[in-house]
Amino acid sequence: MNRKATALDVAKLAGVSRSAVSLVLNGRGDGNVALESQQRIREAAAALNYSPNKIALSLRNQQSRVIGIVSDQVVTSPFDGNIIAGADAVARSHGFVTVVMDTELDESRDEGAVDTLLDRQVDGLMYVTVGLRPLHVPPNMARVPSILANCFDDRPDAGLPAVIPDEVRGGREAAEHVMALGHRDIAFLAGDSLTPAAPRRIEGYREAFSGAGLEVNEDRVLQVGWDIDAGFHGAMKLLDGVEPARRPTAILCANDRLAVGVVLACYRLGLTIPQDVSVMGYDDEFRIAKAMVPALSTMALPLREMGAAAMTALLAEVGATPAGKNDDGGPAAGAATPAGAAAGAGAETMVPCRLVVRDSTGPAPAGR
Repeated sequence: MNRKATALDVAKLAGVSRSAVSLVLNGRGDGNVALESQQRIREAAAALNYSPNKIALSLRNQQSRVIGIVSDQVVTSPFDGNIIAGADAVARSHGFVTVVMDTELDESRDEGAVDTLLDRQVDGLMYVTVGLRPLHVPPNMARVPSILANCFDDRPDAGLPAVIPDEVRGGREAAEHVMALGHRDIAFLAGDSLTPAAPRRIEGYREAFSGAGLEVNEDRVLQVGWDIDAGFHGAMKLLDGVEPARRPTAILCANDRLAVGVVLACYRLGLTIPQDVSVMGYDDEFRIAKAMVPALSTMALPLREMGAAAMTALLAEVGATPAGKNDDGGPAAGAATPAGAAAGAGAETMVPCRLVVRDSTGPAPAGR
């Protein structure tokens, strides 16, 4: 059986000292080892199929190389699990593993979940939520470097940094998309204001009108709820019995389920999408938006990007790597480059949503 390569083997092949190999492969080569030598070390390690012993490294650095993640429902949700996937990809790229605990929306379990992870000697903690919301941060999260993803600290002094979607920008870009298609009579169906996402998306809608020099028709902004039936009844209120010249030519929705309800209402009334009415969703929900007939134009939430950006910032705080960098000095795998990483107590990183144009939006009807 072939003997497994050691750091000494790499040092001999690269013509450097063993300590230089250790510095470079453990991410501390910059400023300590010449760039040319760093390159030779990486090439030698690749040729010998060598990687540092993670357990030994953890012992030397007094780190467990484990990041704890607490979620309210993300683990059991078919939707926001992508946040954890993005975070885990970055953690693995730096030799860390993640351990996740789901409280199943029971806030009384938050502090116990954090304690359980702290007992496992985690190096850092992340709290992830399904849907943007303020979080009553468990006080024991202060014992290690910590960060929030898709939620924000509800304390006035905002103790923990957070990575959240830029909902205002998303609402604005959704409205700007249909405006670019010639629409001016644009309705907005939103969820209730108990969830911070709804008022922020409405704010973005208003910004788009202001930027275009147009007045918002307040009768076109309806807060109806979040589900398919709410979208159906909201659309019927806007469209049923209304002559063509007086109905909105585009309906923006605060999530994709509302948009499904709008599409069903249009079919009930014999209206064609997008020829009579353009319909825009939000979230790009898996197995809904793309599978709809017609496929929904929507704003995709940056779930994976938020997880990656939060983990990149957390690992920088843990001391595993400079913010936004891999151990080799390059961009972190899966890092959210448009927004960067959160830095500093209470700082918020806004990650942009992405416009996805499909078949449910088109030019405004002639004469409208």
